[in-house]
Amino acid sequence: MKYSLKGRIEKICALSSSDDVMKFTFLSAAGDKFACIYADSIADKVAIGELIIKPLKLFDGRAEDAAKLIACPQLKDCPDETAAAGLIAEGCAILLAEGVGAIVAADVKNPPMRAVMEPPTQVAVKGPREGFTEDIKTNLGLIRKRLKSDRLEIRFLTVGKRSKTAVALVSLKDVAADGLVEKVERSIEQNEIDIIPDSSYIAGFVSRRPRSLFRRNSSSEKPDVFCAKVCEGRVGIIVDGSPIALTVPYTLSEDFQTAEDYYIVSYRATFLRFLRIFAVVVGILLPSLYVCAQLFKIQLIPKKLLFKIASSVEGIPLSPSVEMLFTLIVLEVLNEASVRMPKYVGLALSVVGALVLGDTAVKAGIISTPAVIIVAFSAICLYTVPDFVETSTLLRLLCLIVAGSLGTFGIVVLAAIIVAYLAGENDFGVPLLSPLAPLNARDMRDAAFKGGMYSLITRPSALGVKNKVRLKRNERND
Repeated sequence: MKYSLKGRIEKICALSSSDDVMKFTFLSAAGDKFACIYADSIADKVAIGELIIKPLKLFDGRAEDAAKLIACPQLKDCPDETAAAGLIAEGCAILLAEGVGAIVAADVKNPPMRAVMEPPTQVAVKGPREGFTEDIKTNLGLIRKRLKSDRLEIRFLTVGKRSKTAVALVSLKDVAADGLVEKVERSIEQNEIDIIPDSSYIAGFVSRRPRSLFRRNSSSEKPDVFCAKVCEGRVGIIVDGSPIALTVPYTLSEDFQTAEDYYIVSYRATFLRFLRIFAVVVGILLPSLYVCAQLFKIQLIPKKLLFKIASSVEGIPLSPSVEMLFTLIVLEVLNEASVRMPKYVGLALSVVGALVLGDTAVKAGIISTPAVIIVAFSAICLYTVPDFVETSTLLRLLCLIVAGSLGTFGIVVLAAIIVAYLAGENDFGVPLLSPLAPLNARDMRDAAFKGGMYSLITRPSALGVKNKVRLKRNERND
């Protein structure tokens, strides 16, 4: 059967139907006609010329044997023109020959990417400065650089009907719990979606309760943090096109830990962890407690402070709960605008909003000075734990609404409901409040507390790992 080179080129180009799909025809030394089809925006033209076209132009053998000369390490056989068009979209170069039925695809993709640099959202004074990028191969290279174990397992998935996004599941075969990787893989593959632009989409798939107020997976832009969690027995998820990697199972205590905790003295790290917990609790409850004190329990405020507050709120037309709610909403609007606007304009907006707008509102008698101070301090407290800001902001608003309606009793009941909800939740069999509920004294050494290096002998027991020992001290008699 004779295959028409011109007809096959036209069919593949029609299936691709993009102006950036280029075709190049040339003759070999034996006079056979070849064609190379590729996407100009993602394929490496230098590699195509050096690894494919140059060897074939010097080839004087049969056209059927031409594929053996291609120096590209990743070659694929395409069953038909439809599959070839799909591989072109992924960055492959398609090689056709006149009269030859075989279609060969060479992986020569070279997508634009940024260099490895320090992640902007997880800056550390001590520790490695490298951060993940948007390229999955670069990210896996950063992981391989730190985990040179032959037990490191990487499974590739293709997610997205149209985007064909590569997703890598990273784990240690001799550490991760039995069936954990398969559970994560099934939770991802059972969903069909057009495109996966970021790992946040995958985060929704692996969560048992995607609509929960509390997130169900940990995220990181630092390879050292990612590798440490994989070594604990977790499964890491790398998504092509996203610099944020995910790990599951997740426990709430992870949000209050930072990479720098493991590079400083354990006493200092423990103090900082308790400081973060205290700051988040204050940030969530302070506005609502202020409203409760004004409306229901004014005796909670010291006498001298009460006189100051009374003089400040005199003449304010809004009730304490409405005033605090209004101030919180103004703060959220300013925060959202400063993040979304261009960098230099956003900086100016922050100054104008914080100084001019706030000072003017106080002088005009719309809001009181204590309300501005409390809302500002509450926001600062919440940002001591950046990964928990989304949840804590909503909890702060919810507590404020309950406080304005039911007072202190309502806050206590709401807190009890939240704790009970968290205590009963788990993902992949790991309790969300582990190791606090159920209580595990050994695992507590790396939760709210940060023990010394020799206190971290075993991996977290809640993860159900195969190999529980992560540190073994060998005695030497010198």
